[in-house]
Amino acid sequence: MFRVPARIAAAAGAVLLLAGLAACATSTPSSSTSADSGYVTPGKITIATGDPAYFPYVIDNKPQSGKGFEAAVAYAIAGQLGFAKKDVVWVRSTFDEGIAPGPKNYDLNIQQYSITDDRKKKVDFSSSYYSTPQAVITIKGSKAEKVDSIAGLKGLLVGAATGTTSFDSIEKVIKPTAGAQAFNSNDDAVLALKSGQVDALVVDLPTAFYLTGAELDNGVLIGQLPAADGISDQWGAVLTKGSPLTSKVSAAIDKLKADGTLDKITSTWLGADAGAPILK
Repeated sequence: MFRVPARIAAAAGAVLLLAGLAACATSTPSSSTSADSGYVTPGKITIATGDPAYFPYVIDNKPQSGKGFEAAVAYAIAGQLGFAKKDVVWVRSTFDEGIAPGPKNYDLNIQQYSITDDRKKKVDFSSSYYSTPQAVITIKGSKAEKVDSIAGLKGLLVGAATGTTSFDSIEKVIKPTAGAQAFNSNDDAVLALKSGQVDALVVDLPTAFYLTGAELDNGVLIGQLPAADGISDQWGAVLTKGSPLTSKVSAAIDKLKADGTLDKITSTWLGADAGAPILK
C-alpha cells in the first residue's frame, strides 16, 4: 500500500498530505488478508488434539490421516471453511491446556470437550458436533458384572475421571452410597477397575465400547444411563475466548449437521448403540 513519505508531504503541503492519507484509508485489503483474518497462520487452519489421541477419535495417533471420528470431523469442518486437506496443520495440547484461558497456538481444539457453563467462562465453544450418553462398564468377576439397573449400582464403588460429565452422572443419577470415586484421568480409573479398587466405571458411550472391546480383558458394558436424566455429553470444538472464528466454526458444524455429513461420520467411526441397554 502506497504511503507518502513525511518529508515530501511536508513540502507538498497539507492538501497533498490529506489526499495521500485518504487514498490509504480507502485502499482495499488484499483478498488473502481478508480470507486469513483470525487464523493463526495465513492460508492454513491449525487444529489441536490430544497427545496421544486415542481410538476411536483418532486412529493410530495420526490425526493427519483423517481416520477416526474427531479427525474426520475436523477435516469436514476445515472443508466447510474453504480449506483443502493439505492446508490443515495439526498441533498437540493436553486436555487442560485446551480449556485454560489465554492465547493459543491453534485455531480450534477438538478432543472430546464437553460444553459446560464453567468452561465457557474461559474459552469459546462451537456448536455441538456430537451428543453422547454416559455408560457403565466393568469386568467379568466384579460385583457389578450381573447388575442390570441403576438401583443395583447404588451399593457398589463406582468411579470416573473427576471434573467430567461422567463423574457428574455418578453423583446425580446413580447416587452410590459411598459417593463417586474420583480419579485424575480415565487411565487412572481403568487401572483402579483392573485392580479391584472400584466395581464399575462411568465413561461416555464411545469410550465404553472401546474400553470393553480393546483395552479391558473380559470387559463388560453394563448399559447406558438414560438420556432423559439430562446427563448426555454435548461435545464442541474449543476456541480462544472471543475468537473471531467461533461463529464461523459453529456455522460450519451446523451445515454438516443439516446435510447429514456428521451422521455419516458418526456411523462410520462410532457405530450403533447396540449392546448398551438403557439402565432403569
